[in-house]
Amino acid sequence: MEEIELYLEDAKDTMEGAIKHLIIELGKIRAGKASPQMLEGLQIDYYGSMTPLQNVATINTPDARTIAVKPFERKIINDIEKAIRNGNLGFSPSNDGEMIRISVPPLNEERRKELAKRAKNEIETAKINIRNIRQDANNSLRKLTKEGVAEDLVKISEDRVQKLTDGFISKVEQIYSAKEKEIMEV
Repeated sequence: MEEIELYLEDAKDTMEGAIKHLIIELGKIRAGKASPQMLEGLQIDYYGSMTPLQNVATINTPDARTIAVKPFERKIINDIEKAIRNGNLGFSPSNDGEMIRISVPPLNEERRKELAKRAKNEIETAKINIRNIRQDANNSLRKLTKEGVAEDLVKISEDRVQKLTDGFISKVEQIYSAKEKEIMEV
């Protein structure tokens, strides 16, 4: 019984991790308002190693349409600007020698639909991950039958895993509808 609870707890923790990852990925999809998360994932060459942008600069949003990036060291400002330009984010950064300012343009209808489609792809990936976690948990539970655990107990545990999966899939759907509303809002 204790082993079953461990499998269920592990499945729940892993599914929560999938949700956290989804939220991070959706945060990278801009919805018209400037957000420091839009630059997450960008890496710059910092003394020979690829380093996340947030480790070498302060990123903030002075207003709803601007992202400001202030490097900790002035000499890397051009590298940061190049990383933003090459990051395929659709931004045109301006560099004043001390700080990089990024003006976030308002989204047109076509771009909004494209972003909603990208968000939907992230949602589908999250659902697949959660279902894979369910499958792994169920396979682990079925192995317990071979070790002498009662089939009834395993069946009840599989039902609990399914309920857990349904709950997390529902959470993913809620996250998507909120993000889609945010993206399509003019």
